[in-house]
Amino acid sequence: MSDYKSAFSNETVNILCEELIKNNRIDPEDFTRFDVKRGLRNADGTGVMAGLTKVCNVDGYYIRDGERVPQEGRLIYRGIDINEIVDNCIRENRFGFEETVWLLLFGSLPTKNQLSMFCEILAKQRELPEDFIEDMIMKAPSINIMNKLSRSVLALYSYDDNPEDLSIENVLRQSIRLIAQISTIMSCAYQVKRRHYDHKSMYIHPNKVEYMTAQNVLYTIRSDKKFTDEEAKLLDLCLILHAEHGGGNNSAFATRVLTSSLTDTYSSIAAGIGALKGPRHGGANIKVREMLDFIRRDVSDITNKDEVACYLEKIINKEAGDGTGLVYGMGHAVYTLSDPRTVILKRYAREFSEKKGFGDRFRLIELVEELTPEVFAAKKGNTKKICANVDLYSGLIYEMLGIPEELFTPLFCVARVSGWCAHRIEELLTGGRIIRPAYKSVSVPRGYVPVDERSDEYLVEEHYIPSEERP
Repeated sequence: MSDYKSAFSNETVNILCEELIKNNRIDPEDFTRFDVKRGLRNADGTGVMAGLTKVCNVDGYYIRDGERVPQEGRLIYRGIDINEIVDNCIRENRFGFEETVWLLLFGSLPTKNQLSMFCEILAKQRELPEDFIEDMIMKAPSINIMNKLSRSVLALYSYDDNPEDLSIENVLRQSIRLIAQISTIMSCAYQVKRRHYDHKSMYIHPNKVEYMTAQNVLYTIRSDKKFTDEEAKLLDLCLILHAEHGGGNNSAFATRVLTSSLTDTYSSIAAGIGALKGPRHGGANIKVREMLDFIRRDVSDITNKDEVACYLEKIINKEAGDGTGLVYGMGHAVYTLSDPRTVILKRYAREFSEKKGFGDRFRLIELVEELTPEVFAAKKGNTKKICANVDLYSGLIYEMLGIPEELFTPLFCVARVSGWCAHRIEELLTGGRIIRPAYKSVSVPRGYVPVDERSDEYLVEEHYIPSEERP
């Protein structure tokens, strides 16, 4: 078998990239000139209205006299405030993720009998098809668990006797099965990754039907299978908070876009996984941890506000951190004064961090939350409200639970599949049209040049007309 990489050297790639970049840049002024809603955002930062949903509402501001007015954030699942869901589960000392899944899918809270039945269904549906783990996960290990989740979800299409049926009965069956199976795929993919890439022992523990989702996750990813009730309920809290976040978030919208084309369930959910993986979306929790590691490494006294503020300024100036200029875990497209998920997680992270010996890390995160808006205001010269988002504290909680970094985003995915499935079903029932926004072409008209007439000078020639001179 020939080496497919040999014909694709770095030198070749560099030459190709020069040609590619030269012909694919768009003048930034054109976006303003043609009033393009970049990122499907209006000029004031609000989202372009692309659809209607009953699944979830994300509320972080209101409009008064055409101006966006900041307010405390609210996250509402099917009309019920997330704080009510969390507070009731904690008061009754029970797990709430399964109830949340029912609420998102069916639109109402389950009765006691419905909830018991649904928990049993989910537990029994966690099992993967025969030989799936060996054939689809072990034989093609992935260093990134998110890619393995996406590939495995697509592979499940081949194990479905009726994968293309878009009846609601069939899509509901597929959805419940995927919601249950995704945690099993994650646990197995993680164990295979440990063996293949980390050269550590692999433990494939069987699922326990008597366990709730959070319990089963901890049971299957830990070598000794041990966990406390407090740990499981803290993970359950994270799953509840990550289960859904409105139809406009990147991964839910990706799922709805594919659904609108009437493609199959597996393709639609795989799209959501691919979107969630990105560091501007679900992958941000890993980037938060990386950023905090930079601060701990480079700042001599992480309790000193001036030193931490100075380093945050360097991050914003692209002089420190990962060089992107982003302070991960800070800011949100909708929330302004607060992210309700962050408020909840912070409350429990504070208490848990003292028990687990993570007090110093918690206090550093608090400093980042406190100082970033001040540093941004001084740097940018504006008073735009910036609040911490859920990623700032979720990574710390996962770390305190002993969950490895490579599972931070996959755990987000385990929770969010339920929201994606709810949006897919809603899109099938009420969408009615393929989602197709417009893109205006700003390419320059030119004639075709026969191949024998294309000299090296032609290849490097700039075919560009300034925007003001274009027709």
